[in-house]
Amino acid sequence: MPPQDRSAGRLKDSDGETGSAPPARQVLSDSVYEDIKAKVMDHEIAPGARVGIDALSRTLGVSPTPVREALARLEADGLVVKRSLSGYRATELLTRQGVEELFEMRLLLEPRATELAAANATEEELDTIEQIVEEMQTLPGPTGRYADYRDFAALDQRFHDAIAAASHRPLLAAAVERLHSHLHVFRLTHVELAGNPTLAEHENIVRAILRRRADRAAAAMTEHLTRSLQRQLSHGNES
Repeated sequence: MPPQDRSAGRLKDSDGETGSAPPARQVLSDSVYEDIKAKVMDHEIAPGARVGIDALSRTLGVSPTPVREALARLEADGLVVKRSLSGYRATELLTRQGVEELFEMRLLLEPRATELAAANATEEELDTIEQIVEEMQTLPGPTGRYADYRDFAALDQRFHDAIAAASHRPLLAAAVERLHSHLHVFRLTHVELAGNPTLAEHENIVRAILRRRADRAAAAMTEHLTRSLQRQLSHGNES
């Protein structure tokens, strides 16, 4: 199958020209991706387990093609890995040390990105960051399975990525995005833990950015990430 450009929702056709993906096909591709992602996030596909393309095709009632496309996207997300001769497997859960190392990376990258965002963000970027927080506040408290907290998790990721993008440092923003930290963290613990404390901490970050207080913005992000790590280690991952 021709390669898919996720960011633009476009496909390379057979003669190399770029055209819009057929709407029905794109809807199917996105639906299969979300279905398999939910199975990984909810551990219906156990960490480390083999992910069979034919079995998923039968379960979801689709051809192998959208399953393969979905697995390629999930590999980019860090939720599955492809190994020679053995196909795809769900990634293992982070250990306690893995969680600590993930947050160590975030604490190196995100406070600096937040500091730069306070100095460099355009008015449009500020509006976007503020709107994401406002949208998170309208969601019901996230509980239960992935389907119930998917929107919360997606907005949480968008919030951090939007701040990184507003730093106007493309390499820094790309590094933050590639961590896919939210997907790995949300696989570990019950999502109620990510409710009100996260929203209040996000608000503190936004206020500092909107006021162009770079030092306070960086400190607010550091506090948020430090508290997030503490919540993870106290309630989630003890391995």
